[in-house]
Amino acid sequence: MLRGVALRVTRPRMAVLSAVYEHPHADTDSLIGVVRASLGGVSHQAVYDVLRALTTAGLIRRIEPPGSVARYEARVGDNHHHVVCRSCGVIADVDCAVGPAPCLTPSDDHGFVIDEAEVVYRGLCPDCSTATSS
Repeated sequence: MLRGVALRVTRPRMAVLSAVYEHPHADTDSLIGVVRASLGGVSHQAVYDVLRALTTAGLIRRIEPPGSVARYEARVGDNHHHVVCRSCGVIADVDCAVGPAPCLTPSDDHGFVIDEAEVVYRGLCPDCSTATSS
């Protein structure tokens, strides 16, 4: 996978990529914890650098839900959306809302050639919804 996008295969890159696959929508601090658990003394900066390289190469996607820190996911290239719980902040993937990518057609594209739409749905997850109604 790394060689396919002209990146050298290194232990930090493999560990970060694995962490993103195993922990979708994780923030940087969580990923640093996972990587350190598997590799030991890897620096914060090394993880930040790997995340940037993997994002630039298109192997992972950085998302920034409103009111949240940046998060990373391995599901790329399908222009899916996200639903965020207003109470606990859990994030789940939502497939394309309507039609082919970019899923939503604006009423006025202002001359842009649109290739992606980002939609964030908000609500209560099943756990928080149950807790609220109890």
